[in-house]
Amino acid sequence: MTQPVFLPGVPVDYVLQRFALAGGNEVESGKLASPESSAALAANCFAWFARRPHLLPPFPGLDADYPPLSVDIEYNARFPWSGGRHPWLDAMITTPAEIIGVESKRFEPFRGAKPASLSEAYDRPVWGDNMREYEKLRDGLRSGEVAFTYLDATQLVKHALGLWAEGQRSGKRPILVYLFAEPTALAGRPIQPSTLATHRDEARQFADLVQGSEVQFHCMSYASWVSSWGVADIEVADHGRRLSSTFAL
Repeated sequence: MTQPVFLPGVPVDYVLQRFALAGGNEVESGKLASPESSAALAANCFAWFARRPHLLPPFPGLDADYPPLSVDIEYNARFPWSGGRHPWLDAMITTPAEIIGVESKRFEPFRGAKPASLSEAYDRPVWGDNMREYEKLRDGLRSGEVAFTYLDATQLVKHALGLWAEGQRSGKRPILVYLFAEPTALAGRPIQPSTLATHRDEARQFADLVQGSEVQFHCMSYASWVSSWGVADIEVADHGRRLSSTFAL
């Protein structure tokens, strides 16, 4: 089996341990080693900071209490009930005042629209008064009144609800960051610039729909974030260059 790509400075044992806890079979199935692996991008990006969280660069345009206290990958943001499935975030960043959950995408948006599958469990009256915009979006996605071509808005709603519950437990302000790559080809076929632009527009539309909610939503591309890494620390800048080169950011 082809081995996953791990960049210099990434704690391999930590990454493998986190993926084993997540139970997604990413390692054994070979998904993590695939040239089109989205999990490998997020793992290499954020696991590098797991043992040096204070070096994680801030997301431009996001007001948060930096530096972070911790950075973890494959984080289970649990709903306020025990049974059923609970969302897994690609990364969780904890600051003195916030929890910042990251949903990372690479090729997934361009592999076809995702069905709006939301069970009745999400209708439970537990989300408080400041998540109504997410609840409206939940209902709109389910009815088909709201639809996206490339953005997996259903997954983002689920992640936001999980983060809300984590915020209630931690007493910290919850933020959901949608971080996406912009590949130029998938399976040998070009991805048109207009397609990338539509995906960006859909992410901004999602942000507009949930504006003012308790879970703040922030979206940006990997390229725009990583390009800011050379400001403070040479090791961080080197990691950013390797990340950009390896994953064609």
